[in-house]
Amino acid sequence: MNDRIALKRLIEERLKDSRAVPDPTTAVPAGFSANDIESIRAYFPAAPIAAAVLVPIVDHEAGLTVLLTQRASTLKNHAGQISFPGGRIEPTDLNPLEAALRETEEEIGVTREYITFAGYLEPQLVLSGYWVTPVVAFVQPGFALRLDRREVEAAFEVPLTHILDPVKHRARTRELGAVTVQVYDIPYEHHNIWGATAGMLMSLYKLLRTE
Repeated sequence: MNDRIALKRLIEERLKDSRAVPDPTTAVPAGFSANDIESIRAYFPAAPIAAAVLVPIVDHEAGLTVLLTQRASTLKNHAGQISFPGGRIEPTDLNPLEAALRETEEEIGVTREYITFAGYLEPQLVLSGYWVTPVVAFVQPGFALRLDRREVEAAFEVPLTHILDPVKHRARTRELGAVTVQVYDIPYEHHNIWGATAGMLMSLYKLLRTE
């Protein structure tokens, strides 16, 4: 798993037959175990808004990294949290991929000529009222970040091997209404990746497990 080329091929192989889901009925609450989903589903929106995020895997010679953002502290939803570039799917977007590419360019300035689509992870529900399609893509180095400071405070990269190492996953309990559930955080340096972003990265981890 430490070999960059082998890991890239594994990602391509596991995602090659993935498709974008056209409706939210199969979306699951982000970051929760299968055993908890039915008991907490009532706390999630009944009519969520479609959104898409890019899961950008930067293809450095030294190894793959995941590019993440820290949301601006002034935002109404998820202020200051670690996230992926993305947002609401607009009527002009042909599909979740197009929405994710548009939002990525708007938020952090990475244009589509640097981005190669790999596939889709399963759609996920978030408490703020959205069902989100994660779009996995490889990003060629050489791009220049141009952050929209109204939405993004900072951007940073995390080695993919760190995210895929179960030793780095921190389990904790969370109260959701009357239900106590287990979720995972992924600390990295002075950052703590949690919530829906950690849930999507855990979905990627589960997809790529080889044991």
